[in-house]
Amino acid sequence: MAGIMVVLAIGQLIAWGTLGLPAIVGNQLADDFHIDLASVFAGTSVLYVVMGLCAPLLATPFRRAGARRVMMTGVVVAAAGFVVMAFAQHAIVYFIAWVILGLSGSGTLTTAAHIMLNEVAGKNAKGAIGGLMLVTGLSSSIFWPTTAFIAAHVGWRGTCLVNAGLLALICLPLYAFGLPRRGTMVIPAAASAPRPSPHRAADRSTFLLLVAALASSAFVSFGLSAVLVELLKAQGLPAPQAVAFGASLGIVQVSARGVDFLGGGRWDSVTTGVVASALMPAAMLVLIFGHGAYWAIGAFILLYGLGSGAMAVARSTIPLAFYDQTAFAKAMSQIALPLNLIAAASPPMLAALLIRVGSDALLGLTMLCSISSLGMLVLLGRRRVV
Repeated sequence: MAGIMVVLAIGQLIAWGTLGLPAIVGNQLADDFHIDLASVFAGTSVLYVVMGLCAPLLATPFRRAGARRVMMTGVVVAAAGFVVMAFAQHAIVYFIAWVILGLSGSGTLTTAAHIMLNEVAGKNAKGAIGGLMLVTGLSSSIFWPTTAFIAAHVGWRGTCLVNAGLLALICLPLYAFGLPRRGTMVIPAAASAPRPSPHRAADRSTFLLLVAALASSAFVSFGLSAVLVELLKAQGLPAPQAVAFGASLGIVQVSARGVDFLGGGRWDSVTTGVVASALMPAAMLVLIFGHGAYWAIGAFILLYGLGSGAMAVARSTIPLAFYDQTAFAKAMSQIALPLNLIAAASPPMLAALLIRVGSDALLGLTMLCSISSLGMLVLLGRRRVV
């Protein structure tokens, strides 16, 4: 199990880290393709839309072929996507590259990794998912400064080729030789007496409430991750300091995930989500009333990092409170569609809001979304299976 965790951790670090390209070179992309910054971040939206549409379609391949084969195919497609982006001369080709990356994402990113862990860990998947996210939360801390360094020397196109090389030369061999050829999902044989399930399947209203709560938090997390550096610049930070503060966010997020992981069974994922959602509006308020002061930016990074870091774990593990092992892959695939669609809308919306209205409007909207997520998670807490 430890070997699988290492393979998935490295793969997720690289996969998510390379997708953060627009957060660092967004202005360069806008200049080269003659589009505005909001349109640059719309590429990320294309990624999430395609991922969401593909996720339900991959439920059968995950079940029949196993997560390993799906993830290997996905990483090859992702490498091709970065190659296409590297040679793009027009904005339309830039967006085609994001379509290709979206096709790969539903088979290689978080949902795929968690399905793999559910295959091999069974009812222990919650702890395995939390452990994996301890490491993968460092993707921005590692790749934002790394991307800035590489782009400064070889340009954003060269950086795309480097990203493709990382996926093809590191992730693909790791998945091919480091993951089990077929997941060992523990499903009772037909001849065996079925064991009682620790959870019921969620009813329709609970499913919709679950999706709405997770989507509201995803709108904030995915949107702010994409525009964080630009947001900090709007607060008055020079570009190098904005990148440094943004990179430190990953460390805080991992710390929050570590607290949740070390907490073990002392609290469930719904409780984690409630606490995390309560921290994020406080972070927005600090930044709004701090007026760009360093103490306010530091407090924002701390509060938002703790909240978003814990919430990332909660979004991946809350479904375990309502679905048993055999239903988990199907439930995650169904949840991924609306979750990715709403996450797709956030980067361009927040980028446009930041550019046209200002940082306070952006922070006000994300604060309202965080509060709504908090309210829905409180309601979900009353529906959890005891």
